[in-house]
Amino acid sequence: MKVRAGIVGGAGYTGGEMLRLLVNHPSVEIAFVNSSSNAGNMVSDVHTDLLGDTELRFTSDLPDDIDVLFLCVGHGDAKKFLDANKIADGIKIIDLSQDFRLKANAGDEWVYGLPELNRERIKKANYIANPGCFATCIQLALLPLAAKGLLDAEVHINATTGSTGAGQSLGATSHFSWRNNNLSVYKAFGHQHLNEIGESLKQLSPAFDKALNFIPQRGDFTRGILAAIYLDSDLTEEEAQQLYEDYYAEHPFTHVSKKNIDLKQVVNTNKGLVHVEKHDGKLFIVSIIDNLLKGASGQAVQNMNLIFGLPESEGLRLKAQAF
Repeated sequence: MKVRAGIVGGAGYTGGEMLRLLVNHPSVEIAFVNSSSNAGNMVSDVHTDLLGDTELRFTSDLPDDIDVLFLCVGHGDAKKFLDANKIADGIKIIDLSQDFRLKANAGDEWVYGLPELNRERIKKANYIANPGCFATCIQLALLPLAAKGLLDAEVHINATTGSTGAGQSLGATSHFSWRNNNLSVYKAFGHQHLNEIGESLKQLSPAFDKALNFIPQRGDFTRGILAAIYLDSDLTEEEAQQLYEDYYAEHPFTHVSKKNIDLKQVVNTNKGLVHVEKHDGKLFIVSIIDNLLKGASGQAVQNMNLIFGLPESEGLRLKAQAF
């Protein structure tokens, strides 16, 4: 028996990644792909790389004979969609927007879907709030420290994301002619993902009250996030390495590297890689993910696997392109 999945917002970047994953997932059948602006069009006419892989068409309908519904819609639109549409009882919902990530907006029904933090809760959940891409990358760098109560200093974060992180809608900073051969800072110290990062760190370390100094950057590349993080720490490099290896030992997608890491190791995969170094009194951490996979659709499928008792890595053993 296969899990029957519906996708809302299937024409965007995260919707396209979701389709690429689920078309090839051995335990999933895609029941429908909803897109009001593309209803009737072939999926492969919008996501042209899927030509020959699927004969699905976009629809404006919302059939309820499904097991799981993925909401691949913009921020603010998921709540509007659920307010306007009655979803049948028993259907699991995985939302890729930011609408239900914070406890103040989610209540007790929604579980924050970072498996490296909440794996056991995810397995029992009906509604999953998929984490943000920056938030995933940064949390993977900090969770082991928080779990041991070792986040006792200000954290300094410089992180750069690819252009797909801005979504498919065109804006002044997403045009190729502006983005190409360019680099810029945006939302310094005030990025929206800081709130969900803070909640997760406090979940593991309730006494955490230090500043998260986050400088996000727009990079001159399509996909991926690299976060470079440092903080004061008494740990030796060997102790930090062991701490991280122990924390992620049972997590199939997050790996600790003793060598320096680069984005090409994770782009087009669901992996998160972490590298730690010690420089005098400072612990330096590098964390990398693909923003559209581990930072969005891949993590959503990982959550689906956990909910339905499938192998956590099923359909997600993807290979990076080294060159």
